[in-house]
Amino acid sequence: MKLLDTINKDNLPKHLAIIMDGNGRWAKQKGLLRAFGHENGTKSVRVTVEACAKLGIENLTLYAFSTENWKRPKLEVDTLMKLLISSLKNELETLQKNNIRLNCIGTIDLLPAKAKTELLAVMEKTKNNSRMTLTLALSYGSREELLNAVKIISNKVKNNIISIDSLDESIINQHLYTHNLPDVDLVIRTSGEHRISNFLLWQIAYAEFYFTDVLWPDFKEDDLYEAIISYQKRERRFGKTSEQIK
Repeated sequence: MKLLDTINKDNLPKHLAIIMDGNGRWAKQKGLLRAFGHENGTKSVRVTVEACAKLGIENLTLYAFSTENWKRPKLEVDTLMKLLISSLKNELETLQKNNIRLNCIGTIDLLPAKAKTELLAVMEKTKNNSRMTLTLALSYGSREELLNAVKIISNKVKNNIISIDSLDESIINQHLYTHNLPDVDLVIRTSGEHRISNFLLWQIAYAEFYFTDVLWPDFKEDDLYEAIISYQKRERRFGKTSEQIK
């Protein structure tokens, strides 16, 4: 029996987030430059996006480039930006064919002009697609996101737009980059690392975690299915007891 056939389609994560890690190590193991790892990583992105759409997952968020990644060597950053531009151009047809809407979170104003223009163009062209929302976290950092939300909310309180007594989780949610997305149900991180790396800290409060040693360029459909199957075996209690859930 194929792994896909063992997945319960009625118990899928509504929001899956993936920390795509291991491109550089994958290349190093093969005696190649890091750029080749990033190039091969784009193939895993396509495979994963199409597999998630086929499964029926409604929201997929990929950690593509963090605020900290700007500190990497200029050559690597330039390579990643060029890959972003080419991937957006090459994958538009795939997004349209699979009825996938492209979304983005992060400080995209820091992106090179060509990358930002291409990103916004693809987002515009796919805005009416409804099968799945694919969110790219680009120039994204969760602490920066939360700080930005605090500043905006504080200013609204100062100007009597929001009452301090009305502040609650929903108000904070409304001021996050992910205000149009549900909380994350499952986080997958590849390459054997066991950390969050400043990714969706608020949104993963009750998420399940799945860590795999597979390097991102080697991540295929069955690796995704294994993560989903692991998720479906878990009891999600959200603070309650097992008896209450049952």
